Parts: sequence; structure tokens; C-alpha cells
Amino acid sequence: MADLAAPSLPVGPIGIVGLGLIGGSLGLDLQARGRVVRALVHREATAERARARGLATVVSTDGALLADCVLVVLALPLDRLLEPPPDLVAALPQRAVITDVGSVKQPVLACWRELHPRFVASHPMAGTALAGVEAGLAGLFAGRPWVATPEADTDPAALAAVQALAELLGAKWIRCGAIEHDRSVALISHLPVLASAALLTNADRAGAASGLSLLVRTLASSGFADTTRVGGGNPQLGTLMARCNREAVQAALGSYRQQIEHIEQLLQQGDWPALQQLLEQASALRPEFVASLS
Repeated sequence: MADLAAPSLPVGPIGIVGLGLIGGSLGLDLQARGRVVRALVHREATAERARARGLATVVSTDGALLADCVLVVLALPLDRLLEPPPDLVAALPQRAVITDVGSVKQPVLACWRELHPRFVASHPMAGTALAGVEAGLAGLFAGRPWVATPEADTDPAALAAVQALAELLGAKWIRCGAIEHDRSVALISHLPVLASAALLTNADRAGAASGLSLLVRTLASSGFADTTRVGGGNPQLGTLMARCNREAVQAALGSYRQQIEHIEQLLQQGDWPALQQLLEQASALRPEFVASLS
């Protein structure tokens, strides 16, 4: 449920660690709203390109630039969030609010609750198939959910600051438990990546086995493109999501398999009225899941 309060973002520089799709988009949007953004990146080549793109006010490979930030966003891949370099942890100001953008929350919380007293686990539900320093996009978060998964002892002022950040960028603020978050994203985010990859692999292998490789590629159009978009995204990100949310993803795959097997049974039985009913139910359900995208 969205909070009714309208908290304000603390005055001062905002730090971003990592300038990929999420970090770069944050930098663009925050600067457009008059905020000073200090970005920490791993390589000087990335820093140079980020400066050229204007992704932050200051970009550096030196963690000292975070020293007086009032809020720091860890826009890092899940593996680096779960095994953060000691020099990064040491560079984070103890008084600053720290949040992340990882798509899995339970393991991130388990790690960071021990590392920083003002950590807030969060996840902006926005993205594209692009990655890296070239991927940052203005307006990425507008109208999209930004989920926080606070614990009982999460600093209320820190939580309010992350809410203010999300709302400043036009996102829809949502709070839920970490377990509920991870189970939900397994169904609507992580499973679609794997199902989409399976569709692509099936089209390739089944097409080759029947001598239709060129034809299936030639005939692939908007429907196939829409259905497989997420399967053509960042392979490292997809693997990390599955690895870090393994139990929930396995459960989602199991329930999905049941649906596929049910459809297969309807085909074997030639039960076209039942198949039409299933498709009608799916058609009626879809607007409930994608209403916020229209």
C-alpha cells in the first residue's frame, strides 16, 4: 500500500554507485530536478564516457567523493551487492541513507543489515533490454513501481528519504515484505525472462531440426518480438536473478509447467471450448497486470 505521507529528500549531494541503466537514469533525472549527483564507478574509461553523457555532476573512481552525500544509491549487480568490496563499504558515510536497486531483496537485506545502520532495501521496477554506461535514460522511473522492503528496525527517517527519492522521480511508492517481494517478482519478472529464453531457444532448435531455420526467422514478427523481448536482455542479469531468487523461481517454473501441461492436454483432447475459455480468461486478466503501462 502506498504511504500517505509526503516526506522530503534531505538537502545535499546524492551518491550513485554504478552508472548502468538504473544508475545512469537516476543521475539524469536527479540532475534534471536540480540535485547534485556524485557517481562512483569502477573504471576510468566508464567515468570518461559517463562524463561525456552527463550522467552525474561529478564522476570518479575514488570513493572519497561520497563522503558528504546525504543519500547513496547502490546501483550495482546483485553479485556485487551480496559481496561488496570492503573499500566501498568503508567509503559509505555512516550518517547517509543507503539504498539499493536489486531485484531480489531477502539476500540483500541479510547482507546489508549488518553493514550499514541506515540501509533501506528497495527495487525500482523499471528497465529496458540495454545495459552499461550507454543505457541511462531520462524519465525511466515515471509511473513505475518503486518497492521498499523495510524490516521492523529499519530507520524510519531513512525509509522516508528513499520514499521521497522515488516520488521525486515520479515513481509509485510501494511497501511490502522481502519474502513477498521475491515471490512476486519471480512470477512477473524472473520467470518471464526464463520463459522468453526458452521460446527463443525452442524456435531456434525446433526450426533447425525441421529444416526451417531461415523461414522461422523470416516470419518472426511483432508478436514473437513482444513475447521474447526480456529473453534477449542482459544474460548476466538474468542469471543473477535466478541464482539469488532460486527457490521462488523454481516454484514459479513449477506452476508455469502445470499451465503448459494443461494446455497440452486440451490440445491432445481436442477440447477447443475449454481452450477458448482459457484464452478468454487470459485476455480478461491481462489489463489487470499491465494497466500501469498504458
